[in-house]
Amino acid sequence: MSLVDELKSAVTPRAALLVVGVFALQLLFITSYVGALHNPKPTDVPFGVAAPPQVSAGLMKQLEALPGDPLDPRTVADADEARDKIMNREIDGALVVNPAGRTDTLLVASGGGTVLSSALEKIFTKVEETQRRELRTVDVAPASPQDFDGLSAFYLVVGWCVGGYICAAILAISAGSRPANRERAIIRLGVLAVYSVLGGLGGAVIVGPILDALPGSVAALWGLGALVVFAVGAATLALQSVFGIVGIGLAILLVVVLGNPSAGGAFPAPMLPPFWKAIGPALPPGAGTWAARSIAYFKGNDMTASMLVLAAWAVVGSAVTLVLSSMRRKPEGEPIATELDDVKH
Repeated sequence: MSLVDELKSAVTPRAALLVVGVFALQLLFITSYVGALHNPKPTDVPFGVAAPPQVSAGLMKQLEALPGDPLDPRTVADADEARDKIMNREIDGALVVNPAGRTDTLLVASGGGTVLSSALEKIFTKVEETQRRELRTVDVAPASPQDFDGLSAFYLVVGWCVGGYICAAILAISAGSRPANRERAIIRLGVLAVYSVLGGLGGAVIVGPILDALPGSVAALWGLGALVVFAVGAATLALQSVFGIVGIGLAILLVVVLGNPSAGGAFPAPMLPPFWKAIGPALPPGAGTWAARSIAYFKGNDMTASMLVLAAWAVVGSAVTLVLSSMRRKPEGEPIATELDDVKH
């Protein structure tokens, strides 16, 4: 057999196409992560200003004119309102001006991301210096001492996401990526649901009672984890139903390549470039990270949008899987299944 024949036998056209797809995925991975994270800087950070009327207008103009537009300032009545808005995740920080003295107070929430809190402190240290005033910082929602840089919530959600798409991929590879009928699809979704409940519980127990990395309700984190795992798994099953084995790569593209760098984990959303800042909340890693931090540090506030995003991925993924499987009444010769059969014989 000639070298060309050996090459054709060793690398089939289908395998060559998959290799090209993996190569493209690799380049997209590098582009996405480096593009999102190589130059973080705060932009349009929702920020409150509590100051006397005679000071507020001038201070607001000064903050709006800062180079690079790091802040999106809005007035708040007093320190109490500022704290409430931070805890409700409406703003990421606030400056409370003391008209009777020369020391103002910067309110931050490192539980939402220590990098952002540090960036705000740096900005306002310079602002106060220009006014010949001093600054003290108060952390309204401090990150746990065991939660370095506030990253535990992000890593927890990444683990849940990985479990979701790997579980779905294994269910596909074991017997063809497209379910041959509705009954098989229901079984796969049922197995995924059980796996999701167990995976959610495992993650919540590890970061809570075992490692003490995250405060907050273990039961709430368990429920969130089950939803994250099922949402990612159902989306992966749906993509496999539509595109076959290539759907696994598309799931990795959505969850890992696009979802992880835009999740607000390493750098909160206000520090990401516009594209990643825009897509993050709509993808499971971003929605899950936001909700996990809300549970851990913000008394469960402002989780509705994130939970709806995750629920949408779960429902649509399940629906697509069931609908497409109902249209197939006979098992198909899936490439991956055929290749496995060839190996056995």
